[in-house]
Amino acid sequence: MSDTKTYNGSCFCGAVQFTVTGEPAAMGYCHCESCRHWSAGPVNAFSLWQPDAVKVTQGEDKIGTYHKTPNSYRKWCQSCGGHIFSEHPGMGLTDVYAAVIPDLQFKPAVHVNYQETRLRIKDGLPKLKDFPKEMGGSGVILEE
Repeated sequence: MSDTKTYNGSCFCGAVQFTVTGEPAAMGYCHCESCRHWSAGPVNAFSLWQPDAVKVTQGEDKIGTYHKTPNSYRKWCQSCGGHIFSEHPGMGLTDVYAAVIPDLQFKPAVHVNYQETRLRIKDGLPKLKDFPKEMGGSGVILEE
């Protein structure tokens, strides 16, 4: 018997449902202008997963895709407009928005793109100027 945990998630109306299995590769907050605009909020809470850990179980035909750049293929429900996840081919990861996985215990470890923040958060987590070096960023940590 496996101890691997599976979490259920859905869009706002429930027409698109999916599972994520295992543990996320990372969790944190993104402060970039693109994520802020897409989420209509001052910061985006992310959970990054290996693409094969994310499975659409219902409503795949209702998923719309938008990509402003080749870095992010943003997915949403065409019925309700609810955002569900973004595929990041360059990173080889899928960002499932933390808010759409209700049973996942969100444990953020980092803030990325903090140089673009519009909401200062003093939580003791590292505040990266852009991305970690291993993800193609500078790895520079900014002061809280």
